[in-house]
Amino acid sequence: MNREEAVRRLLDTPHPPVPRDLAPRAAALGARRLRRARRTRRLLWTLTALALLAFVVWASAARPWEPPPAGTTPPLEAW
Repeated sequence: MNREEAVRRLLDTPHPPVPRDLAPRAAALGARRLRRARRTRRLLWTLTALALLAFVVWASAARPWEPPPAGTTPPLEAW
């Protein structure tokens, strides 16, 4: 019961005043966070696209799907 009474006393006291510029400050902070998140997302997508482009260029030049050339030539037979 002691806890419940403490909570009731706390809730019965007058509420602290809210600053007048609280809503505009909160909106500005939210807008800043959204811009930062959007900028971060764009940067990550750009880096992903550049990595994909670099991989495609490397793969087209190195052709890793082809077997490596043989070190020696096969013997010549039936001449």
